[in-house]
Amino acid sequence: MLVAVIAGCEIGFWVLLAAGMVTRYLLRWRRTGLVLLAAVPLVDVILLGASVIDIHRGAEPGFKHSLAAIFVGVSVGFGHRTLKWVDGWAAHYLAGAPRPPKLPKKGPVRARHERSGWFLHLLAYVIGVSIMIGLGLLSGRGWNAVLGPAGTWTLVLVIDAIVSFSYSFGRAEPDNEPDGEVQAAQQKQSV
Repeated sequence: MLVAVIAGCEIGFWVLLAAGMVTRYLLRWRRTGLVLLAAVPLVDVILLGASVIDIHRGAEPGFKHSLAAIFVGVSVGFGHRTLKWVDGWAAHYLAGAPRPPKLPKKGPVRARHERSGWFLHLLAYVIGVSIMIGLGLLSGRGWNAVLGPAGTWTLVLVIDAIVSFSYSFGRAEPDNEPDGEVQAAQQKQSV
């Protein structure tokens, strides 16, 4: 039952997000779009409630509870950034707004973006593991079964830290680097 709720919540998250963008930009119903987007966090509340009810009814804590905790942690940690990203592209495609700016491949802007992404990952991890521990304590059977995926998640978090912070030590990319056509024209003129 909980696995179906997790799947439904994942689908519900994206459906509410898409419906909010369509009503906001395509139909131009700003308030309705805002209400739909404001309902997105309710998906996390539903999933957390379903997990607590499942444990309270005597279910053995396990992977499905860990999965629910990971879903809630990632949703809380990355939800705002995801919403901003989707909003930028929806405004571009549905309302004719300018294309969202591309992130540079290197440099301080990219390094800051990667570091902030890792801190959001850390926030998601802390929230997810805290929920896992809470569900384990609520069950009265300990949290060992629920914390199983936390080991793999810890490894992913460490790898993400190495990759994310490696952008801070690279060579800065020039702000106005000519594109391929301009470089070719400049090389022809110099020959």
